[in-house]
Amino acid sequence: MKRTVLSCLLTLAAVASALPLGAAAQDPQVIRFGVDPSYPPMESKAPDGSLQGFDIELGNAICATLHQKCVWVEQNFDGMIPALKARKFDAILSAMSATESRRQQIDFTNRVYNSPSALIARAGSKLKPTAQDLQGKSVGVVQGSTQEAYARAEWAPHGVAIVAYQTQDQIYQDLGTGRLDAAFQAAMQADYGFLKTPRGKGYAVAGETVKDARLTGNGVAIGIRKGDAALEARINDAIGTMRKNGTYQQIAAKYFQFDIYGD
Repeated sequence: MKRTVLSCLLTLAAVASALPLGAAAQDPQVIRFGVDPSYPPMESKAPDGSLQGFDIELGNAICATLHQKCVWVEQNFDGMIPALKARKFDAILSAMSATESRRQQIDFTNRVYNSPSALIARAGSKLKPTAQDLQGKSVGVVQGSTQEAYARAEWAPHGVAIVAYQTQDQIYQDLGTGRLDAAFQAAMQADYGFLKTPRGKGYAVAGETVKDARLTGNGVAIGIRKGDAALEARINDAIGTMRKNGTYQQIAAKYFQFDIYGD
């Protein structure tokens, strides 16, 4: 009898140790969102270390609508998809465009907003987001971003130096010191997180914004692991409810003076 009990305990221990990290302790009443808090106004850190921004408020509202608790897990953007697959968190809510290349690895919810991309440079530089205009120049991008993929495909083969950074803030620092000629990122982030701040003085959007489908996909959405249809459906229902009852619009109005959803 003792051997039977001991054998069962050992079997249970072996099964638990074989589960993916965090799977055994995962709380069904919690949604764990992966986020890179270096991208204001979408997500950043307040002086006290707390998370803030449109995506943070949106995620918290989604959880409230679903009567679940939000837990935010910080992760560098270029490691988001591997971390999601490894079950470090349940979903990605960090300004991630739902491009076709990403859809080959993970699934996405319905769109949460749209965002074209913009090249930022010194005002009066006459630069434009084209290979011809950027030849011989250096452009900063966030590692793993759609802007990096686009710039490496469209500009790098024509003599444009594409420099990847872990955070957007690092890009702006090097832009300010002259190590970079331009920065390429989401237009909303560039406007709110840089141009409207003191360190953005003397800079401007260079040329027109870029709306290539390789950058925007079907818009920015929440990344979900392949096969997690139940979570995807619940989040889609919550987004739909928030769009209907005005919660989404109330949150967006705190950060933007235009329709970011893009009906």
